[in-house]
Amino acid sequence: MKRDDFDTWSLGELDTVESALDACVPADAPAGLGDAMRYAVLDGGKRLRPLLVLAAANAVHGGRAGALRAACAVELIHAYSLVHDDLPCMDDDVLRRGKPTVHVRFGVAQAMLAGDAMQALAFEVLTPDDGSVDASLQARLCALLARAAGGAGMAGGQAIDLASVGRPLDEQALSDMHRRKTGALLRASVLMGAACGRTNAPQWQALSDYGDAVGLAFQVVDDILDVTQASATLGKTAGKDLDNNKPTYVTVLGLDAARAHAEALREAARVALDRSGLADAGQLRILADRVVDRDS
Repeated sequence: MKRDDFDTWSLGELDTVESALDACVPADAPAGLGDAMRYAVLDGGKRLRPLLVLAAANAVHGGRAGALRAACAVELIHAYSLVHDDLPCMDDDVLRRGKPTVHVRFGVAQAMLAGDAMQALAFEVLTPDDGSVDASLQARLCALLARAAGGAGMAGGQAIDLASVGRPLDEQALSDMHRRKTGALLRASVLMGAACGRTNAPQWQALSDYGDAVGLAFQVVDDILDVTQASATLGKTAGKDLDNNKPTYVTVLGLDAARAHAEALREAARVALDRSGLADAGQLRILADRVVDRDS
């Protein structure tokens, strides 16, 4: 796939996802809750997870209705996790996506409720009662997202992260944490898209391996950018992990080795796509490159 074609596709899909999120996140939730939810999820972020959903669905010729709902649902879960991660009891951050964090803008209690509401809304989005998404696919998408977001995935990884402050971790332990905290939701994005079409067992496994590699690469690059870019470029507070004495791929491996690890994960993602045998995986291939080559 040509890069220009990918850019045209991704810009169009980003507009579609933004419009769908705008339509599904209620402005009229009581007591200003809707304002906090919309502030948290609209008009910001890379939307990598929705793009992975939609690219994977395209690779397996999946249904559009389920894929778009899955794309919105995974972004709602991601947005909720950021709101909660930024709270004073977690990472205590004041900047996200280039603007004040939700608890700074709306207060801690409202931020907590906004995150809770977005988590619930994600599963509401996946379960429409209008017949547009088959009930069996609804159940499969909900299962994939719940497992990625819960104790075995994102929430469990965050628990390990909080427990690891000031403690030395080796590369294996660090990777286990980030495969849960960051990687699980990125892998689930790929698999939710794949679930919207048809795959055989080897193809499903190859897409899962691709998602694993991209998910971990995203975190490795995040750790690199945290020490090489300014806050204005990142849209969040640079150097936060170092200031909080948290282990990162840079502190565990060193900067040059972390960069080499990101390249190795890019290659692993490419190998997985090749193994899948899917003819229309070009969008996924370029997304892997964008994850590793990004500067914010």
